[in-house]
This record gives sequence, C-alpha cells and structure tokens, in this order.
Amino acid sequence: MPHGAVIIGGGIMGCSIALELARRGYSPLVLDKGPGPGAGSTSSSSAIIRFNYSTPDAVKLAWESAHMWSQWADYLGVTDELGMARFLRTGQLVLDSPATPLCKVQALFDDVGVPYESLNTANLHERFPSLDLGRYYPPKPVDDEAFWEDNHGELAAYLTPDAGFIDDPALAAHNLMVAAIAAGATFRFHTEVVGIRQHDGRICAVQLDDGGVLPCAIVVNAAGPYSSRVNRLAGLAAAKGVTTRALRQEVDVLPAPHGFSIDDGGVIVTDADLGTYFRPHLGGTLIAGGVEPECDTLEWVDDPDSYNDMPTAEVWAAQTTRVARRLPDIGVPMRPTGVAALYDVSSDWVPIYDRSDLDGFYLAIGTSGNQFKNAPMVGPIMAEIIAACEAGRDHDADPVAVNCPLTCNVIDAGHFSRTRAVHSTTNSVLG
Repeated sequence: MPHGAVIIGGGIMGCSIALELARRGYSPLVLDKGPGPGAGSTSSSSAIIRFNYSTPDAVKLAWESAHMWSQWADYLGVTDELGMARFLRTGQLVLDSPATPLCKVQALFDDVGVPYESLNTANLHERFPSLDLGRYYPPKPVDDEAFWEDNHGELAAYLTPDAGFIDDPALAAHNLMVAAIAAGATFRFHTEVVGIRQHDGRICAVQLDDGGVLPCAIVVNAAGPYSSRVNRLAGLAAAKGVTTRALRQEVDVLPAPHGFSIDDGGVIVTDADLGTYFRPHLGGTLIAGGVEPECDTLEWVDDPDSYNDMPTAEVWAAQTTRVARRLPDIGVPMRPTGVAALYDVSSDWVPIYDRSDLDGFYLAIGTSGNQFKNAPMVGPIMAEIIAACEAGRDHDADPVAVNCPLTCNVIDAGHFSRTRAVHSTTNSVLG
C-alpha cells in the first residue's frame, strides 16, 4: 500500500498534487498557513494559458495542460458549489524580439503540435490597427530619453488561437481542492509547518506551529515563495544545483482600449520588445505586467512574510508607460491599480519537479509566474515521480517519462530535475 503523504502548500500546485496522489490511494494531507486554497500567489496570478516556452518539454507541458483546462469539469469529476473556473480563449499575439525569436518557438510548436499563425507587418496592421508595431528593442527605463526615440523598423508576430486565460485562479484552486477531497485528500489551513524530522536519511514527520507532530513517510514541498524556507527545514539549504528565491512582482489593471477588451476580440499580447505583456480581462479592463527586461531592477525578498503588497508608483509608471507605447489609444489612470505578490523563481525560470536528496521529500517549487497554466499536469507529473521513487527507481539516473494522453506527447521529467544544468531560457517569466 502507498504511504500517506503531506503536502506543504495549498496553492494551485499543492491542490493539483493532492488530487493525483489521492486518486492513487496516498490519502494526502495538505497543510497551508493561509486561510484557504489558492489564497497566496495563486490568487494574484494573471492566469494566462499560453504555450511559448524556450524548451520542448515546457511546451509539451503547457499544451497538455491547456487540453485539461478545456475539459476542466470532466477532468475533476466533481461539481464545486462555488462554481467552476472557466478557460476563456482569446488567442495570444507574440511580437518578435531578440529575447523571444519567433523562429525558435515556432520550431518547438511544429514538433509538439501547437497550431499558430505567422503574421507579417502588413497582416498586423490590418488585424490590429490600433497597435503600434514599432521595433524599440532593447527595453529601456521609461525615464530614459532613449525610451522615446523613434522606432527602428516594425515587428512581425505569431498568433496562437488556443491561448487564453482562466477567469478566476483562486476558484480553480478551490475546484481542485473539492475534487481532491472527494478522492480522499484532507486539507488543514491556518496551519504552518515549523519543522521537518528525518530518521536514517528519510522523512519521518512534520512538526506544526501548534506543537503537534504528524508522522509521515512522504512530504511534498509545494510552498511557493516559502519553498526555500521549507527546504531549510528539511536540511537542504546547502543543496547544489538550481535554487529558488522569492521575487516581488506587480500586475496592473488598466481600462481596455477599443479592440483589446474581452468583448471586442481582445487578445493576449506578449511584448518582449518593450518588456511587457497584457491581456484582456472581465469588466472592460486589461491586466498588464512585466517580463523582467534587463533594464529593470528586480526586487528579491528574503522574508516572504514581510514585503510591500501594494502597487508602487515607480513600477506602475514603468509598466503602464510601456503598454501605452504599444497601445497609444489606452487611457492610463493617475493612481496605481493592481496587485503586488511574490513569485517563487528558480535560477533559470524553469520549475523543479523532482525528488530531493532526502528520501521521501519531493519538490514542486520554482513555479510562480509561468506555471499556473501547467497546474493540471503538475499533479500527474509529481505523482509519477513519487510512485517511481517510492518503488525504488533512481529518478536521477533514469528519469521518469510522463505520457500526455490528450496530446500524445511524452514529457521527460528529467528536464525539471533539481540537479540539471541551468537551462538556456529567456531568463524571465516567459520561461
């Protein structure tokens, strides 16, 4: 019989892992210091469903997950009394940039089977007449005079028609929790893990903030921005290889100009040329954020319990000015409106889905910013890794291969190994 499992973190990842482990008979217990499922980073996610990544296995993961979102109620097999999260297809327009060269990603799409449409400048002028197609790369600070220099040519792009967004990311986590409970999982909120015990090189228990001790043979670290802290509790602070850190990020809310609202055919736009992205949202608004251009200073956070969770005038000015350069017809409010939250970021912006150097301790970390979309498939990946390792497989030497039943691809889980060489990616939220 499988051992019981404790999952630390009740965000979208922890809930997905709980569902798949419950379906395999592990009777998982999810522990989270927050008030409910998806109450942390998940609730602040832009929840974009896209497929443009830098590596084949990342594209496969996103493509399979999108198919699972498309069949959300059937996949979960439950009805949530709060309602079901919706996948709203808008399409995604990706503008050309040396940081995200079209030809590289399109080659990956061809291999994986992701449909896309190539658009030259003339096509773009016809389809998106209000979009400024100027080429301004590299991104620059908005208070630099060079930001306002004339363009040096115009951009091409591609459009992926199957992209979109989830209308309520926290509700999606709640949906997963309801399904996991129906399958045999248990959830405890307002509960913090303050210690991880081991015996003879293996996990044996977790200690809680109320003084309780829970014996267990399997622990999954899905703690988001707290993942580094949880690793230290397990004695893994000095582990070599890819590491994770908490990064403060802001997402802004703007009024959508004509042609870019959800009601008049607005699409997601990824714009590494200026260093931004934006997508339509409900209520005639846009959600906008940054893609970590080199000219911006990143705000790393050592203590995830202590950071400014309100938008700032500086980031608001940078992100909204970039959006306004691409969308000249947009109206930018005077006051910052949006959210600030924490990402859990790995060294190469590729997540770690893996075992650890401590037997029975597993990692689903480095996931924030670009992995919400992949949550449906993260549960099956982690369940496969855990089952294989608990059965004695050396996943480090012989990585698990995970079948994608809806898209007929195969994901090499070794791609997400903690011991990997740092992947060549965009070094940004784009992955």
